[in-house]
Amino acid sequence: MAIYRYTGRDRKGQVKNGKVKAPSEKQARLLLREDGIVVRSLGESTSLLDRDILLGGKGVRSQDFVIYLRQFATLLKAGISVVDATVILRDQTTSKKLKSALFEVEEELRAGNPFSFAAENQKKVFPPLFVNMAKAGELGGNLDDILERLASYYEKQHKTKQKVMSAMSYPLVVGFVAIIIVIFLLSYVVPTFADMFTSFDSELPLITLFVLQAGEFFSRIWWMLPFVVILFSVFLRMVNERAELRYYRDLFILRVPIFGKLLQKAALARMTRTLSSLFASSVPVLQAVSIVERIVGNEVIARVIKESRNSLERGESIAAPMHKHWVFPPLVTQMIAVGEKTGSLDTMLDKVADFYESEVEAGTDQIKSLIEPLMIVILAFVVGIIVAAIAIPMFEIFDAVG
Repeated sequence: MAIYRYTGRDRKGQVKNGKVKAPSEKQARLLLREDGIVVRSLGESTSLLDRDILLGGKGVRSQDFVIYLRQFATLLKAGISVVDATVILRDQTTSKKLKSALFEVEEELRAGNPFSFAAENQKKVFPPLFVNMAKAGELGGNLDDILERLASYYEKQHKTKQKVMSAMSYPLVVGFVAIIIVIFLLSYVVPTFADMFTSFDSELPLITLFVLQAGEFFSRIWWMLPFVVILFSVFLRMVNERAELRYYRDLFILRVPIFGKLLQKAALARMTRTLSSLFASSVPVLQAVSIVERIVGNEVIARVIKESRNSLERGESIAAPMHKHWVFPPLVTQMIAVGEKTGSLDTMLDKVADFYESEVEAGTDQIKSLIEPLMIVILAFVVGIIVAAIAIPMFEIFDAVG
């Protein structure tokens, strides 16, 4: 949504100046006309105070998008036109980004353009997968069925993503809390005992000397931590913007013990589920493979998919390049090869996706059950060392005094 400043006259002929919020200049004129204002000048406001502050990602939340798809399919099945369905869903959605996009889609539809064309112009809301499947649905006359299939696809993708995020976030949160506690103890608690220990002319245990030196080190450099976090964030953004760096990042992630295997399965589930949905919707094979290459979310797998696309262009098998790479287990390549020979590639890919999604679900539950006690033990061990480093010399001092 944008803010437009206008000058005009109302029904009584009085001059009116003000602002109106609308997704486009055309829609702003329509809104003002409904309010009985004859517009003389209209332009988008450049004031920072009139800009929307958007938090989070560019797209619509998965829950809002799935609800939109389900309701859209239901309305089309009920015989409601695409234009009317778009207006109904635009008025009732709570997502500002989706509402704004549907305003633009409505204008395109009323201008005589197909829905897929209108959606393609709203790239921040409608991903390439959605647009291409919508095109296939329009050509096949089964857009409602395609929308239901897309809703199921995004529901499964969201569930898998949440599972992986849950498994990854727990150790990160606990680890972050542990680091904060250790830094606090070393920077503020340990130094208070340092002067007391040095005032006694006795030899300190090795563990106490180590902790005191660590405390002195952290008390000097703690102010640098925000800069380290900022530099790390800049480095991550730089890596994310360069394909070569993304490749080595993803290669390293896939090689990480335990978590690498889980992320590999999640990426394979996303790849096979997406390909299955595209093939089942009659999207051309080369186009479907190109889409998956862009949205798979892992540069290592994306490069293999690119080789598979090149293989298809030469009239060869899609599975041949996958056979040669370690990231694709035999289950994936064999099922794809069977699907190619039998003409049931979408069904085979769907079964592979089901398998890996269940593997991800079981894997995340297992990781969480193992990591929870492990993180508690590690945290207790680290804090225990600091406490022991302080307590042992204090007991020795009390014994000497006694």
